[in-house]
Amino acid sequence: MRYQGRLTQWNDEKGFGFITPNGGSERVFVHIQSFQSRHRRPAEDALLTYELQLDTNGRARAANVAFAEEARTAAATQGDSALSMVLLGIFVIALAAACVRGALPFAVLGFYAVASLLAFVMYLWDKISAESGRWRTPETTLHLFALIGGWPGALLAQRRYRHKTRKVSFRRVFWMTVALNCAALGVIARAGLHTVFGGA
Repeated sequence: MRYQGRLTQWNDEKGFGFITPNGGSERVFVHIQSFQSRHRRPAEDALLTYELQLDTNGRARAANVAFAEEARTAAATQGDSALSMVLLGIFVIALAAACVRGALPFAVLGFYAVASLLAFVMYLWDKISAESGRWRTPETTLHLFALIGGWPGALLAQRRYRHKTRKVSFRRVFWMTVALNCAALGVIARAGLHTVFGGA
């Protein structure tokens, strides 16, 4: 169970302090090593969420501590990820059905599979590069592969590796590429242009 409280005392030099839970109950000890993220230093008056554990002396201490706004962002990201998987499933079923009906050649399905595999590998490489300080893959390249049909693989990589899921500007452009790709595919299917790809 997670609790919420405010950091009312913090010794940054020693890396510990106390959280006053919402409701004003007894303060809870917290150590810097209990924070989930080390990218941000704690400061007094910060709103936190945490779990309770007992130390060897039976005293309560905070564990798995997160800043409240980061916890809300993570929850929203998880919800967005679940919806993304639903939309991806619908797209794959619709694409396969269009190929079976003859509205699109099966070559299109193969193209999406190859483009998605390449996009997945590119996201994985960019994740590894980000963690090791190597040269990163340009965001324009990632968006280009999503636009031409690799977005299903990109979505799977984002979910699998939790990469590029919190940057709002990137997510906005990414979903624009998805919309454009789906719109273009819909026009092709409705116009019966499957013969261009070698269909009967």
